Amino acid sequence: MTTTESPTTITRTVEGRELPVAGRYEVDASHTEVTAIARHLMFTKVRARFPGVSGSVQIAEDPQQSSVRVEIDLATVDSRDAGRDEHLRSADFFDVEHHPTMTFASTGVRREGDAWKLDGDLTVRGTTRPVTLDVEYLGAVTDPWGGQRVAFTATGEVDREDFGLTWNVALETGGVLVGKSIRIEIDTELVHAG
Repeated sequence: MTTTESPTTITRTVEGRELPVAGRYEVDASHTEVTAIARHLMFTKVRARFPGVSGSVQIAEDPQQSSVRVEIDLATVDSRDAGRDEHLRSADFFDVEHHPTMTFASTGVRREGDAWKLDGDLTVRGTTRPVTLDVEYLGAVTDPWGGQRVAFTATGEVDREDFGLTWNVALETGGVLVGKSIRIEIDTELVHAG
């Protein structure tokens, strides 16, 4: 592995690719969006956002040795419908009273051609399952106050029933009210913390 780093930037070149410098990065919740997307009535999409997100990323000298740990406050769920949000917080779904957070802890980072995969354990409602996210590095910048920031997106899909989220209603025309497959979309800014 060949690494070159400029002392005036927060990026480096690893095997011909620009990547952030190694170090610890904190999630900037005000510039991070975690979204879960489900099918409603079998064809339309409902997006639930989780603004209560915190976590850190340790970017290693060898990028494939990097690690991620994220925690999401499930009480902050926002689907743009107060009644639906209360239902999502209830025992039918997240059971926030007994399981207030959802966590993701990485178990590995790997490169597949030009793409990056982030493997990890997702825990929802006390149930932990392996999940793989497709990750894209968007770039790095120094903000006007001297903070060094990097940006990533991550996407993946999970079956909500794997986590005990089985509530549903059968439709008279066939199918169900809420789809089983949930698409996860994450846009995040991380602040270099050392």
